[in-house]
Amino acid sequence: MSNSQIQLLSAKRFLPLFVTQALGALNDNLFKNALALLIIFQIAEAAELNGQIMVTAASGIFILPFFLFSAMAGQLADKFEKSRLIQTIKAAEVAIMGMAAAGFMYGNVYFLIGVLFLMGMQSAFFGPVKYSILPTHLAEEELIAGNALIEAGTFLAILLGTIAGGLLILRDGGIEVVSGGVILLSLLGFASSFSIPKAPAPAPALKINANLVAETWFIVKDSTKQRDIFLSILGISWF
Repeated sequence: MSNSQIQLLSAKRFLPLFVTQALGALNDNLFKNALALLIIFQIAEAAELNGQIMVTAASGIFILPFFLFSAMAGQLADKFEKSRLIQTIKAAEVAIMGMAAAGFMYGNVYFLIGVLFLMGMQSAFFGPVKYSILPTHLAEEELIAGNALIEAGTFLAILLGTIAGGLLILRDGGIEVVSGGVILLSLLGFASSFSIPKAPAPAPALKINANLVAETWFIVKDSTKQRDIFLSILGISWF
């Protein structure tokens, strides 16, 4: 890690965002992997369901909100002050993780898959504001380092969450540990979001288009006008 990245990581204008997004990614993957293993080895068998099919369906249900709501999430990130928007999204995560804990305790697979959809929805709304806030707080020459740190933190959190979910959920008392863990992580993320510096809305007069399909099509169509942006979108999507 370079000196510039170390300095950036310790800066108040960057560190709270880094911590908030890393905790969110950790929580996402702790919950997702714990749910997948619980479905395969316990819930599906008890309910006489095909665990592999249920896990595959759950994966698609988690991804679906990114397609449905990303366009609206981008509009909200432009219209509202970004730190307050992040706090609202993280507050929603606390509520969703409370529902997840209840679902784990009662072992209701359909309820848990519904919670997974809500978690994907929360992540879809967090994504655009997480990246769009960076140019507000970082100088142009810091953006590459800032993006690199955000990505590194995200993938490290994904790895840790995936491992922890698998190790904890099937142990004795694992459901209680994971339930408490997802609530604790969501509360920590919510708390850290209050330290993110304010970032004024770039387009406060923007009129929100509630037609999700039309707005998504407009964004995709508009991106094709700039080849470098369109190719970047394709690359990220394939990745």
